[in-house]
Amino acid sequence: MSQNTRPSLRELEHHDAFLERHIGPNDVEIAHMLDTIGHASLDALTDAIVPASIKSAAPLALPSPVSEVEAIAQIRAIADRNQVFRSFIGQGYYGTHTPNVILRNILENPAWYTAYTPYQAEISQGRMEALINFQTLCADLTGMEIANASLLDEGTAAAEAMTLARRSSKSRSNTFFVSRGVHPQTLELLQTRAEPLGIVLHVGDDSEAAGLDAFGVLLQYPNTFGQIHDYAALSDAVHARGGLVAVATDLLALTLIAAPGEWGADIVVGNSQRFGVPFGFGGPHAAFMACRDAYKRSMPGRLIGVSVDAGGKPAYRLTLQTREQHIRREKATSNICTAQVLLAVMASMYAVYHGPEGLIRIATRVHRLSAVLAAALRSAGVTVGPDFFDTLHVVGIDADAILAKAEAARINLRRIDAQSVGISLDETATRAEVVVLAGLFGASIADIDALDAATADALPAALKRTSTFLQHPVFNTHHSEHELLRYLRTLADKDLALDRTMIPLGSCTMKLNATAEMIPVTWPEFGNIHPLAPASQTQGYKALIDSLEAMLVECTGYDAVSLQPNSGAQGEYAGLLAIRAYHRSRGEAHRDICLIPDSAHGTNPASAQMCGMTVVVTKTDANGNVDVEDIRRNAEKYSSRLAAIMMTYPSTHGVFEEEVVEICEIIHAHGGQVYTDGANMNALVGVAKPGKWGSDVSHLNLHKTFCIPHGGGGPGVGPCAVKSHLAPFLPRTLGAEGDVGMVSAANFGSASILPISWMYVTLMGAAGLRKATQVALLNANYVAKRLAPHYETLYMGRNGLVAHECILDLRPLKDATGISAEDVAKRLIDFGFHAPTLSFPVAGTLMVEPTESESQHELDRFIDAMIAIREEIRAVEEGKLDREDNPLKHAPHTATAVCGSEWTHAYPRELAAFPLAVLRQQKYWPPVARVDNVYGDKNIMCACIPIEAYKETADA
Repeated sequence: MSQNTRPSLRELEHHDAFLERHIGPNDVEIAHMLDTIGHASLDALTDAIVPASIKSAAPLALPSPVSEVEAIAQIRAIADRNQVFRSFIGQGYYGTHTPNVILRNILENPAWYTAYTPYQAEISQGRMEALINFQTLCADLTGMEIANASLLDEGTAAAEAMTLARRSSKSRSNTFFVSRGVHPQTLELLQTRAEPLGIVLHVGDDSEAAGLDAFGVLLQYPNTFGQIHDYAALSDAVHARGGLVAVATDLLALTLIAAPGEWGADIVVGNSQRFGVPFGFGGPHAAFMACRDAYKRSMPGRLIGVSVDAGGKPAYRLTLQTREQHIRREKATSNICTAQVLLAVMASMYAVYHGPEGLIRIATRVHRLSAVLAAALRSAGVTVGPDFFDTLHVVGIDADAILAKAEAARINLRRIDAQSVGISLDETATRAEVVVLAGLFGASIADIDALDAATADALPAALKRTSTFLQHPVFNTHHSEHELLRYLRTLADKDLALDRTMIPLGSCTMKLNATAEMIPVTWPEFGNIHPLAPASQTQGYKALIDSLEAMLVECTGYDAVSLQPNSGAQGEYAGLLAIRAYHRSRGEAHRDICLIPDSAHGTNPASAQMCGMTVVVTKTDANGNVDVEDIRRNAEKYSSRLAAIMMTYPSTHGVFEEEVVEICEIIHAHGGQVYTDGANMNALVGVAKPGKWGSDVSHLNLHKTFCIPHGGGGPGVGPCAVKSHLAPFLPRTLGAEGDVGMVSAANFGSASILPISWMYVTLMGAAGLRKATQVALLNANYVAKRLAPHYETLYMGRNGLVAHECILDLRPLKDATGISAEDVAKRLIDFGFHAPTLSFPVAGTLMVEPTESESQHELDRFIDAMIAIREEIRAVEEGKLDREDNPLKHAPHTATAVCGSEWTHAYPRELAAFPLAVLRQQKYWPPVARVDNVYGDKNIMCACIPIEAYKETADA
């Protein structure tokens, strides 16, 4: 190499930048793909797609891209500003040991964290089995008949229990009783949710509930002060009045005390965090809801059920259409969409690993440490409340003096008031720590073993658990690390995640979740911080949150951001609450109309309904755009009542609509606010800013655009970004002032995964974020262009181009051949692909979003599969393949079917298994054949499959 041709140091460093790793196509591939669709450069393509009226004139005011080594060093410096004290604060959050086999093989394993929501049952059997384990765990411990596959956190789960009780009880009252013993953050959530729905909260002592005319009550068992009360008589009294009993509880405590279902509870909620999931400054953690069988069709969130596949083999699937917002839309009572699957999987495997005996052993040790500490304090004249599991309510002391001593010992306790504190022990507590804790109050423990022997349990005798739980073999088999490791590998091998293949889901942005972005999540400086730790100990989190908020402000063009919402639907809700509070602050509380295009995601109308707004649906034109004239007519018609419009941009149909600025002007002219759903921000970062073209508020999906992995259906983060006039109406934090209450149980939602998005933005820099958006546009248009001779793209924008996704219309093919979009989706499994989004936003279509992370090689592999499938459809058209007995109608094909002694189909086994030659070298075999959805809904089973079912299948 001559001196003249040697690359410069700057060029060498550029090619070492992370953005070259994140963006799939290299420069040569980008040039080829641009040539294929007829554009000279990424900038020229961007100009051809994005309306000039919204394009940003200046580049993002963010630093330049950095290397992974530099970014890790920067976030290490931030993490080191946190101080990890021993936290015995409790209030719903407890220290826990994450078994290393679970840490490495689930939380840190891309086979689990890069998977998508299990809408395609056949390629999700592994994570759904783990979720069935979770449901069984929650149902068994609570004594309920059915449990869901997780909710966002305990506070929002309690709010969901309130609305479930309202629509399921026989009472006509609008009053909901809340015990003073619930956690403070739960009460905050209930207040936020109740008021827009016209629900009156009555907060009082438990004794008040029996005589109150209420549609439901919420009790905490054990309560926030640690006390365990017998609620059987109270439950009977509530039921006699037609109300329902909801209970917030602690799963570990339920291994030792009577299950709520045994004394009359109807709905039970709680948090599974202490089953192996770190504090994480408040999240993500998997909440749960369990209830009586009578309410299963009204239960919010996702529910895994058992059906059978085409061969009669048991198979898991999402059941009961429980994402009700997609069906009931503006009539929905819940906007829940995201679950907390990754965390639910961790909690379920914690139970699998320890088994019932191990859980009882852990719980008993925690209780014994608590009882010993209580005895030591009482011996020193300190008053401790009676009847507890793990939390001591210490009263009659100088709380601030005690807290000062504790801080000096690097210990956090809970300040309840000036004369009382709470001490919550957990499985991480040690005998030595109990001695130190006692010493804070002037009590000494000379011989802890002797004190243990002399101290009785503090559990009420009448409420000790006698019933068994977790008797299924899965909870009694995998107790050695080797066995659990193999079980986890077996489950992961059944699934398709991003570590195996492209997941071309439209509207869901399944992009690279880089390893460097994930590394800080499990650092103790982020993971081991209690959400209510003093601010002096959380300066690293403050720096991280402030920095990420500033990054998001710059990317969106808004003025302020709240990171509290822990899902996209929560972000929607927060944004609409801000709009509602803004109108009220101006004396315009009567503004209650929310315009929503008929193509909108189902959470939009559900969120508006939850805010007490009246939804008016507006039309979509033949090109997939919102109908501006229909918006204008409705804005004029409801001018005095217009609160907002909710619109997705680019549109749900994958198009940059030309009139977005005009729409904003129309709404503002009639006194309304513009809410832009940020689901498709992936097509805007570095190119256009909604806050600059007239939008007032957006939620963002950090689990989409900003690289937080989907985790099989959660966690998510849905920050709410607003213009300055709405900033005062963002959700407040616990105990703070503000017109809008909390929308999540933790002040900063799922804080422990915020480092992922911070790392992404830092690694990519201004130039990298813009290029990522441009390549997302390029990849989608490359797919649409190459598939154009085979499938019609339903909607196109300016210059015959799409945005970051394209909708393939299979309806004409079904009319001609009987082959449906679902058949194509299932056949893609035989090619080793997760299906695109099926029948949303238009029935009978597939929506494809390739994202910027997919290389040309992977795009071509998907395109080749789609072309091969089109040829199979053509063979049906031409009569070469039977209309009913063809590889599409019977897809996917399992190894068992292909290798069986009998083959009854008219097409060859080879076509079934290896439709492309490359599949002979690398083949994914689905664990089950096509799952029977109808059977599953008619024969509902949502717990672990009896072992006999497998034997019957094997013998058949």
